[in-house]
Amino acid sequence: MRLAVNIDHIATIRNARGGKVPDPVEAARICEGAGAAGIVCHLREDRRHMKDSDLLALRSSITTKMDLEMAATEEIIEIALRIKPELITLVPERRQELTTEGGLDVIAKKKHLSSVLERFRRENIHVSLFIAPDERQIHAAADIGTDMIELHTGEYANSDEENEIQEYLQRIHESAKLGKSLGLGVNSGHGLGYDNIKLITAIPEIDEVSIGYAIIVRALFVGLEQAVKEMMTLVNG
Repeated sequence: MRLAVNIDHIATIRNARGGKVPDPVEAARICEGAGAAGIVCHLREDRRHMKDSDLLALRSSITTKMDLEMAATEEIIEIALRIKPELITLVPERRQELTTEGGLDVIAKKKHLSSVLERFRRENIHVSLFIAPDERQIHAAADIGTDMIELHTGEYANSDEENEIQEYLQRIHESAKLGKSLGLGVNSGHGLGYDNIKLITAIPEIDEVSIGYAIIVRALFVGLEQAVKEMMTLVNG
């Protein structure tokens, strides 16, 4: 299983004071050096995390894989086509949300998402759809030709009830198996951290996990390199 590190909150901390530090490019370099298989960054419409200039700098410095999370809006699509990351993860986005809530409704937006995927496909950019672990959404994602899916793990990560945890985990596992059977790459993410990643790593059909906030918080106490290495140890079992 691979680990991709989301560095959005490095930019969040920088933006709180303005200026140039901490630098997302330096954070990406440290994460890659500690073993991360990719760097995730989310360009939101309100630019609360990453800025356009960050994407340009990261594009020229990342040596593993750049995964650009984004809403399928025309402005952000045009930027993505100029940046040309290795992977684009399409996510739902609401301006008032603190973090991405829920997955894309691929069924309801099938026509629009299909046309967006085709634009990226022409530029040889791989696309992942961030969706709930739901059989109907997975089939819809496969139908429009996405390269991979990222299963939303928020309900699992946020639950304190053992029976709910097992229920959500089973749903994620079944969804991962379905995705694989349909020829899709399967990633997972949202809310994952040092306390709940172990059960996810036991699902062999998941290729990669995307983790950000937990790693950045841990880095406040042990440093970013050590925080990534500790997560790498857990992800590698």
